[in-house]
Amino acid sequence: LKHSVTAGIVSCVERKASELGLVSARTGYIQTDAAVNQGNSGGPLINLDGEVVGINNMKAVAADGVSFAIPSDALREIVRQFHENGR
Repeated sequence: LKHSVTAGIVSCVERKASELGLVSARTGYIQTDAAVNQGNSGGPLINLDGEVVGINNMKAVAADGVSFAIPSDALREIVRQFHENGR
């Protein structure tokens, strides 16, 4: 469904990658109930002021209604590294 909106209620702001079985990831994640399914990840997670606080990027396979977003401060660092190193 195009142009859908979900509540995106945040239940944890610093879910560690190791808790999700992501051993090589070095960032924490925001846990939310935003609907993330194949083909629609990558949308913004916004706060009540309309500010982007993360990018929705994966869902929990073993639990319905649980997804995770990369925090915007981590994204800024990733983008900075891309600009500096070209990768």
